[in-house]
Amino acid sequence: MLGLGTLGRVPAASRPLVRPGDVAAGVVHLGLGAFHRAHQAVYTEQAIAAAGGDWGIVGVAPRNVDVVRRLADQDCLFSVTTLSAAGARTRVVGALARVRHAAGDPAAVVALLADPAIRVVTLTVTEKAYQLDPVTGQLRPDEAVAADLSTDRPPTTVPGLLMRGLAARAAADAGPIALVSCDNLPSNGHRLRGLVHEALAYAKVPDATTDWVHDHVTFPGTMVDRIVPAATAQTLDTARAALGVTDLAAIAGEPYSQWVIEDDFPGGRPAWDRAGAVLTGDAGPWERLKLRALNGVHSAIAYLGALAGQETIAETLRLPGLADVLRRMIAEDVAASFTPPDGVSVVGYGESVLDRFANPAIRHRTIQVAMDGSQKLPQRVLHTIADRRAGGHSAYWSALVVAAWMRFVQGRADDGAALPLDDPLAGRIRAALAGSTGTPASVVPALLGLTEIFPPELAADEQVRRDVVTWLTALDTHGVAGTVTGAAT
Repeated sequence: MLGLGTLGRVPAASRPLVRPGDVAAGVVHLGLGAFHRAHQAVYTEQAIAAAGGDWGIVGVAPRNVDVVRRLADQDCLFSVTTLSAAGARTRVVGALARVRHAAGDPAAVVALLADPAIRVVTLTVTEKAYQLDPVTGQLRPDEAVAADLSTDRPPTTVPGLLMRGLAARAAADAGPIALVSCDNLPSNGHRLRGLVHEALAYAKVPDATTDWVHDHVTFPGTMVDRIVPAATAQTLDTARAALGVTDLAAIAGEPYSQWVIEDDFPGGRPAWDRAGAVLTGDAGPWERLKLRALNGVHSAIAYLGALAGQETIAETLRLPGLADVLRRMIAEDVAASFTPPDGVSVVGYGESVLDRFANPAIRHRTIQVAMDGSQKLPQRVLHTIADRRAGGHSAYWSALVVAAWMRFVQGRADDGAALPLDDPLAGRIRAALAGSTGTPASVVPALLGLTEIFPPELAADEQVRRDVVTWLTALDTHGVAGTVTGAAT
């Protein structure tokens, strides 16, 4: 098994740039999933190797104890395999100094957040963990978060851990710290700031604590990008063949990787720029580029592919006419909806996205991408539609994505196969559908009435309704294959 004792058996080119334990921890990461390990951990290891510094990562899994056990058994080592049509390349990463399980020992995580040695906290906890109303931006805690913020019990949720950790840090006056959201959310730094301050207010912490947080904590925005599918048995087999030892925490990703970071770190940071990250004063244009031209297209392929019975994103892209439909969506809706970063062509970026999604070695499952649609649609697709409509223009091609989601949540593919509804608003979605007659003209207003997803002004927009009804009618009548083929001609 992979570990410090077996590194000598690993080919030299695949060994880590940093060994766990050789560098003290300066970063805590909440959300120890595959994406963090294939993205921020890789950048951080390269930054330490390039410029030094005590920036080892303490990886914290909020709930998943299995990943903590696997990494702990391997001395915090894991491998990342880069997959392309040309082949695979595997390297062990050693950026993790320690791992912790928040649900199993929340007090230890709170103590970490209050430790003066920790100067950066990064997060990949998905949209669901932020608990903020997408329209008002106010905290909308579920039962677990409400209990975390209003009782003295050990915290088990991300808002609770942050609130308790920052309160403890303020009490110890442990020095400034940056909290860095790496989730796919628009203005993710502002959202994380909102979450923290809403949590402090909800918990009724003393004013002195809130003032300390205001003066000593920053929330740099980011844009993160790398396709990292869920690990499979094949992932582990590929790593074993490359390394000569078994890695039970092996993950794989595409060759492309990008990280744009607002440079606002009062306690210092790793030399991520030396590792290829883009440091900027405003990540907003980069966020919108990625969310709309990559994630929005990703969701479009996922829903259409799942409906068409396609297992992976790459397979779906081979459907006749689909790439042309997506190109029109990018050129006519997405590119016209915002101002991109200087020197960046949205259409050119979109072409690179389609090339990446066509990578046959990345078996990104359509069902996996389609999950949690109620949390993803607003920033990936609805913002494009809203900005186009605000300018008096239709967002016809983006309305196809909304229609595909509406057909997907009804639970049947074109061939009648059942589709899962894995979504935090599954109950609300099913109730809305139950109140409709099942026709497109009835389903569309029923689902547009879900204010947790659709802003009222968008739901009331007659042009949007017509466009979505038109697409949903086509999908119901002709299926995905007939709809996209007809639209592309």
